[in-house]
Amino acid sequence: MCMFCKCGTVKLTTTTHVVNYKDCVIIVKNVPCEECVQCGEKYYSDDVAEKLERIVNSAKALMQELSVLDYKKAA
Repeated sequence: MCMFCKCGTVKLTTTTHVVNYKDCVIIVKNVPCEECVQCGEKYYSDDVAEKLERIVNSAKALMQELSVLDYKKAA
């Protein structure tokens, strides 16, 4: 169930996750998620959220102005 609009229907899909960190932008493509069919709110499973955090932290270590990573190809 969606926490925002209370719709009971979500669909499995992928999204692009964007993080602004200091003077950098980190973009992670193809992130699996559930999306509310009514309002479009996106939700990550615990496993996806943990992997996403690892990906973003590794990009932060590079400190590039722009990092674009693919979730499916990240370790």
